[in-house]
Amino acid sequence: MKIVDVCGFYTPFGGGIRTYIEQKLRLAEQLGHDITVLAPGVRAECRVVSSSARIEFLPSPHFLLDRKYFAFADEKAVHCALDRLKPDLIEASSPWRSANYVASYPGPVPRALIMHSDPLSAHAYRWFERVAEPTSVDRAFDWFWRRLRTYGQQFDLVVSANRHLSERLITGGVANVATVPMGVEQGLFSPAHRDEDLRRDLLASCALGPDATLLIAAGRLATEKRVPMLVDAATRAGRKRPIALAIFGEGRTLPDVIRAIAGNPHVRVFAPVRDRQQFARLLASADALLHGCEAETFGMVAAEATASGLRVVAPLAGGVSDFARLTPGLGFTPLDAVDASRAILQLPVHGQAAPWTAEVRTMAEHLGQLFDHYHDLASQGASKAA
Repeated sequence: MKIVDVCGFYTPFGGGIRTYIEQKLRLAEQLGHDITVLAPGVRAECRVVSSSARIEFLPSPHFLLDRKYFAFADEKAVHCALDRLKPDLIEASSPWRSANYVASYPGPVPRALIMHSDPLSAHAYRWFERVAEPTSVDRAFDWFWRRLRTYGQQFDLVVSANRHLSERLITGGVANVATVPMGVEQGLFSPAHRDEDLRRDLLASCALGPDATLLIAAGRLATEKRVPMLVDAATRAGRKRPIALAIFGEGRTLPDVIRAIAGNPHVRVFAPVRDRQQFARLLASADALLHGCEAETFGMVAAEATASGLRVVAPLAGGVSDFARLTPGLGFTPLDAVDASRAILQLPVHGQAAPWTAEVRTMAEHLGQLFDHYHDLASQGASKAA
């Protein structure tokens, strides 16, 4: 099958979407499909991954809110690329302009919308969290729900990676919703990569000895990731027993994170680790993952941490809640630093914890299920967007 992914939020500088896209491209040949990712970029160019996988960049302006990203602005250019590529199925990767361009493409080509983002949870609920409940925000943002309901009619499939988001979409009247949980890169993440010397070095960087509990947080330092709240929670828990928090990431909220740390020597910020083998070793060498975002569509780093043998302390909402629930007591009320602190203190003391692992599906399994859906759609040979 020839698949074209119109991906409005790909950047080579990192992030969960890049990780997902690059794994999908690497697996394309193994799964028997030809995949082209159309992405906005600084210039027209094609990066070939294999004979059956590539990224084509279309010249586009910078995304105003983050200059590491670009934004599609030329519907005709996207449609011309689709004409040239002649896909059997078209994906859109976000419920914004790229989805509009895919929905408006003429012709009977099946198409799917992948909900790689949950804008209401990530943004609108957060903007009004001190003054309004999510149900009230939903009513105020009914224009966005109308948009999603329209996509449910224009797209043959609306894919969500977690049950929580799928339930919200279905309750909101969105049609053609399917839950297809994501997975981790096969053979990369494992408890076998644990390195006690690395763990000891990280704890020493946080001014603590090897008997302390080492928490790790990783990802973009963005407002919706709630990293200052995690710092607060770790600091509170650290008053009861030795707790270190090593944060790996970069982003626009770094000054807020530094202010939240307020000189606490047991909380440190490190540069992101982009080498995947090194990151796998880093995860396996910690004692638990600490995650703060209640708006994840899946929670890739939580899946990778689980596959690495880590327990996950995370909010009981969004995609990461599926991983927090694997160990009772480690889920906490979203936005609540006090309850997050309580959850941290449920972790076993170092040296007293039995080995812990949980089965996590692989990205090949995720894509296999997704492409089974696509094969069914292509076989039907019809699209509501025609």
